[in-house]
Amino acid sequence: MPENTPLRAAAFSSCPVPLPHVAEITVGHGGGGKLTQNLIDRIFRPAFARDGGDDQHDGAVVVTGGSRLAFTTDSHVVSPLFFPGSDIGKIAVYGTVNDLCMCGARPLWLSAGFILEEGLATETLERVVASMREAASAAGVAIVTGDTKVVERGKGDGIYVTTSGIGVIEHSLSIMPSSVRPGDAVVLSGDIGRHGMAIMATRANLTFESAIESDCAPLVAPVQALLAAGLDVHCLRDLTRGGLATSLVEIAETSGLSIAIDEASVPVIELVRGACEILGLEPLYVANEGRFVCILPEAQAAKALDILARTAPGGPPALIGRVVPAPAGQVTLRSVIGAERILDRLSGEQLPRIC
Repeated sequence: MPENTPLRAAAFSSCPVPLPHVAEITVGHGGGGKLTQNLIDRIFRPAFARDGGDDQHDGAVVVTGGSRLAFTTDSHVVSPLFFPGSDIGKIAVYGTVNDLCMCGARPLWLSAGFILEEGLATETLERVVASMREAASAAGVAIVTGDTKVVERGKGDGIYVTTSGIGVIEHSLSIMPSSVRPGDAVVLSGDIGRHGMAIMATRANLTFESAIESDCAPLVAPVQALLAAGLDVHCLRDLTRGGLATSLVEIAETSGLSIAIDEASVPVIELVRGACEILGLEPLYVANEGRFVCILPEAQAAKALDILARTAPGGPPALIGRVVPAPAGQVTLRSVIGAERILDRLSGEQLPRIC
């Protein structure tokens, strides 16, 4: 597809930055890119910031009674509700479970809030709830409380689900972007781009030789295995909205360091790569729901790769880059032909309602 097509241009950092949209919310504010960060920095952070708790991580770490707990919350508006490999119920559970895992916690309890639209088929709700029950069992968590609200017909979109979670941190590590150090290795748990392409293919009625299935999966087992092995894990980040590129930019900006990655080392299956080429999308920015990066000392990278090869979904894992001192807050990509370019956050919304 030509480089100047609108879909392809949206995926690259060289495209013009959109208007700041200070007067109203746009769909782009939910895309996990520049507009989302602007919303956080301009509205949410000034209102809710707390002393010593602004590390821009996947959840909050709180101390109570001598114990460290991780706490996180997530809302789920994915459309369609059901798609190859997953559904809104699984995403609601695994999304929150995985955020707790990225804090280095063992997930224990979830809450679930449902916004239902009048006219929703009860069979659909039963199917979603059954999927959540199965996902919770697979992740080893319990859904212990919740809430239900109903809005009038036409005032919603079938069903929205909000989940919150609590997990316990059973080690002394501080797993967060500020713990990243120069010389650290960046390890990717598996291939990228499946979730976003599964959603896009379903919406656009695209057919391929084989269906692209979402990578939606719990990350409890691989994270707990890394911790049980005694590895000095500095940072974990699951690659949801904005994909691998945006996640690395967030880590680089928060740590004040730079990350250099090798495009040839990033695993992308051929089905996903082909779909991205057809649609003019960059796999590095496509959302995932069962992949993460682990940043740790380079001397421990080989052991981490061995553990993830045995425990992580979507393997094999890959060593894709390293952390360097400067330029601060920057992510650079060495292409397959040896050229280097800077990766930035998405300027707008690549694919709305992805999770």
